[in-house]
Amino acid sequence: MRDREVNLIRRLSATVAVLVATSGVLVAGSFAAAAQDTIKIGLITPLTGPFTTVGQEMQAAARLYIQHNGDTVAGRKIELIVRDDGGVPDASKRIAQELIVNDKVSFLAGMGLTPISLAVGPLATQAKIPLINMGAATSTIPKASPFIVRTSFATSQSAAIAAEYFAKIGIKSVVTLVSDYAPGIENETWFNKTFEAAGGKVAQAMRVPLANPDFAPYLQRVADAKPEALFIFVPSGQGAALMRQFVERGMDKSGIKLLGDGSVLDDQLLDKIGDTALGIISAYHYSDAHPSELNRKFTADFEKAAGMRANMMGVGAYDGMALIYNALKKTNGDTDGTRLIEAMKGATWESPRGPMAIDPATRDAVQNIYLRKTEKVGGRYQNTEFETYPMVKRSAD
Repeated sequence: MRDREVNLIRRLSATVAVLVATSGVLVAGSFAAAAQDTIKIGLITPLTGPFTTVGQEMQAAARLYIQHNGDTVAGRKIELIVRDDGGVPDASKRIAQELIVNDKVSFLAGMGLTPISLAVGPLATQAKIPLINMGAATSTIPKASPFIVRTSFATSQSAAIAAEYFAKIGIKSVVTLVSDYAPGIENETWFNKTFEAAGGKVAQAMRVPLANPDFAPYLQRVADAKPEALFIFVPSGQGAALMRQFVERGMDKSGIKLLGDGSVLDDQLLDKIGDTALGIISAYHYSDAHPSELNRKFTADFEKAAGMRANMMGVGAYDGMALIYNALKKTNGDTDGTRLIEAMKGATWESPRGPMAIDPATRDAVQNIYLRKTEKVGGRYQNTEFETYPMVKRSAD
């Protein structure tokens, strides 16, 4: 009897051990399967430092897109991993490496500044991971890697339109004033080239230091030159200071027409710029006053979630997520980088900014460029669109 009980206990113990081991395998397997089914997107953006608002816009817009469209695509879970690079290219490169090696991301995204995009591009090439450029605007960025696709804009798109507008309204003499870094120089180049081709004359082309600029001496030179018009480009955060000094020197009453790249009249900063901006014409790809149902929903939900107005960085991130989702649908959830890039080429969708496409030849954004006039409507400053240049491609390099 005792031997029989001992054998029974042994058999039960063995059975329990098998069940425990099996359950452990099943649990581990379920975790592994869940990990494999999750698609990770690494968003690298500045959440500290001088470009904090860029990161705030991108992060809020990316999360809003997931809120609007769900966190599952082609049967696979989407996980957004946000990392702060402080706007420092070396930090961006290190973070990208960590996201690729440690987090096993399938996409890199963000890129608020040109040097950051250029620093991360080679890593995307090496890892064969799509890099979605949501912010930086220097035209040559997509050339830095065959895995870069841009959903922001190229500076040449709006600069050429601005020059065409000045020429069309009969302006013959212009001074240009831009920040002395890649996007500023590119704005100057394309504006001057297009304006002179239309028969105009660029009397002076001035460049202001990017760091801690003092606009006063440059504006004095503009006043002394007495051009018919002034074209300006500075990063969005410096637009308020430039506009304030323009008015303080009485140049708003001098008869000099002012035309800006849309970055100067950033929607997020319009209330801070105030009446100084009223009446200024700008050329750009996005205004938070764009009159579409999709944009009205986007801006209302964005302001509710983020506590600030949406701007070009926000819409660039929102559309970057749209591009990722659309590509995953085309590949049925396959995250092979080469397949995803092919799926993105030629993609089209409706954006809060209007119709949007990716040029299959350049992997760059194709979009409407709008002429806008800054107005105060219902107590709110806005860039009101009054003319549309449809589906503008990046100018040839």
